[in-house]
Amino acid sequence: MNLEIRDGEFVTFVGPSGCGKSTTMETIAGLTLPTEGTIEIGGRDVTDLPPKDRGISMVFQNIALFPHMDVYDNISFGLRLRKYDQEEVDRRVAEAADIVQLEGMMDRMPKEMSGGQRQRVAIARAIVRNPGAFLMDEPLANLDAELRVHMRTQLQRLHRELDTTIIYVTHDQAQAMTMSDRIAVINGGVLQQVAPPLECYNEPKNLFVAGFIGSPAMNFIEGQVIDGGFESEYTQIDFDPETHGVTPGQEITVGVRPEDVFLEEDARKASSPTKAFDAVVDVLEPMGKEMNAYLLFDRDVEASAEGRGEGQLLINLTPDTEIQEGDDVRIVMDRENVHLFDRASGDAITHSLE
Repeated sequence: MNLEIRDGEFVTFVGPSGCGKSTTMETIAGLTLPTEGTIEIGGRDVTDLPPKDRGISMVFQNIALFPHMDVYDNISFGLRLRKYDQEEVDRRVAEAADIVQLEGMMDRMPKEMSGGQRQRVAIARAIVRNPGAFLMDEPLANLDAELRVHMRTQLQRLHRELDTTIIYVTHDQAQAMTMSDRIAVINGGVLQQVAPPLECYNEPKNLFVAGFIGSPAMNFIEGQVIDGGFESEYTQIDFDPETHGVTPGQEITVGVRPEDVFLEEDARKASSPTKAFDAVVDVLEPMGKEMNAYLLFDRDVEASAEGRGEGQLLINLTPDTEIQEGDDVRIVMDRENVHLFDRASGDAITHSLE
């Protein structure tokens, strides 16, 4: 990969397990040496420097506090190792504790603290070094769902107050979308797209990014270009191939997000609806503020375990929509948000049929 991260930027590495997110971060930190290429921090080549000389601080998924030390000693440990005078140590610890809201807890032991409080101690320990960049490797992964949301907000405030570069690794899309200035999507050790969160969501560079960014993920329908648009076994979408850079006979994949598919009676909600086509309701998932509906294009389609295979489609509905599992329905797509991808290369062709 070739990636430049700007000073003060919050960049998040996302991708499936084993794609190279943590390895990339460890390489930046100096914990893993690259076989080729260079790493520069602040214009200085640090490729061969040990971690302690790179001017960075790292927060790990495993918080790793010293269990026999209180909060003050855990936060100040690195400063005392570097022989800072006591007045400077006290000042830095007090500043860091104030930023992460640990006032009044300096004499507590890690076992007396909640998971979120221990995570804040680990972040304070990184802050006191005044690093040029923070590296955070899934620091919220071991927290419960409610605490993750709280700490996500805390990290956004932290970034704003410190105005320091943060490189963050997560598989949690909510964290990546809400906190980041840019997202770096990685797959198989290869950088797929680097862009602001909404650009990755609305204009994915290829099929992988389109399927990975967004929860629930984008629907895909495989077929080919015909003289009047797109045709698959179950659907047909009208558009002018020449206008959108495709040619009749070309094999493509149509992508459409669940929120851009509507029941025929709600077609007015689409900016530019396609013609309606038939489907069957397979499974309904009430989610509170919305309802996910897994559809089959034909009753003979064998539903896959994840409900997203060939001949299947996931759509978002309002919770008061009156449909039942097994119902026959007709649906339309919003042409303004229909994506086309080249099936051979996986690259995006267009992000709208308007």
